[in-house]
Amino acid sequence: MFLHWTEIVKRDKFADAVVICTPDALHVEPCIAFANKGYHILVEKPMAISEEDCGNIVKAAQDNKIIFAVGHVMRYTPYTQKIKELVDSGIIGKVQSIQHVEPVGYWHFAHSYVRGNWKREDVATFSLMAKSCHDIDWIRYIMGERCTKVSSFGSLNYFKKQNKPKEAGNATRCLDCPIQDSCPYSATKIYLDAVKRGVTSWPVHVITSSDPDIESVTHALKTGPYGVCVYESDNDVCDNQVVNMEFENGQTSSFTMIAFSEEICVRKTRIYGTLGELNCDGKSIRVVDFRKPNEPITYTPESIFTHSKMGGHGGGDWYLMDSFIAAVAANNQDLILSGPNETLESHLLVFAAEKSRRENRVISTVDITKKYLGH
Repeated sequence: MFLHWTEIVKRDKFADAVVICTPDALHVEPCIAFANKGYHILVEKPMAISEEDCGNIVKAAQDNKIIFAVGHVMRYTPYTQKIKELVDSGIIGKVQSIQHVEPVGYWHFAHSYVRGNWKREDVATFSLMAKSCHDIDWIRYIMGERCTKVSSFGSLNYFKKQNKPKEAGNATRCLDCPIQDSCPYSATKIYLDAVKRGVTSWPVHVITSSDPDIESVTHALKTGPYGVCVYESDNDVCDNQVVNMEFENGQTSSFTMIAFSEEICVRKTRIYGTLGELNCDGKSIRVVDFRKPNEPITYTPESIFTHSKMGGHGGGDWYLMDSFIAAVAANNQDLILSGPNETLESHLLVFAAEKSRRENRVISTVDITKKYLGH
């Protein structure tokens, strides 16, 4: 039993690999320490929350010649792999543009990014990195070419005090609010009503340190951050953001992260090529070949673990772990789809997009990627 990761690195190396799942802001030190000890590493996304830290992690991994993977589970799903196969096959010709949307989900965003662990930049990171570095990475992976320019717009537009309904009065907690039964973001509805229905899994189980029941959840809503009105919280991260990207051969992409959706993280994507297009709804992929426009083909890839506990993120969790274990066993970095250079490049795009949003200008990514990747 170890009380802290530093106790592990003080010992001689006694395992092949380590999985680093500390909070986002605490990835860099264990990553570098374990790399220096020769451990192969799988680290959760985001890799780190600054350009410099990401660069330092990758340098440590490469200097020590370890297998290094980042938890970009979206790359590994059968759904993504089928899209990549279709794009690379040339069935829709040369890709010209990708439109990609991540609908976070209205109550999911309220839980995680208004009341939860990722609500503030000073304790976590900006929401594009925390939630959507997956998506920028995914777009770069599917496009298969380097991004040269990026621009972004967005803000914390809704979850703030001036948008609080007048009917809520002076209530700062949902349990005291006169509109708790009608507000879509009511903690009473999200957590307490779920327990009454017998639901104690995510997100209910994260708001209390004991087993969720009426008493413990009520106490959490009375005293903790998850019971605070979404218009009275101390959140500061964007609740909507768009990112525009231009690639080295003139292709373009647009990405939207939006809090206000019915579906939770079921991405929607359209990929436009010179000979056809793909319409991807998160589950199925509809292929239209312009040469045979009346003969569309639909694919519905499924993970073999769809109906099991290993089916998280469309099966991506299992396929990522399987790839990492295979790479470690064979000492072959090529078996990793989300290795150090690929992940560093896409993380740099996320930082560039956020810089664009803050500075209200188009950012060239050429010098940024050259600084860290040499190209």
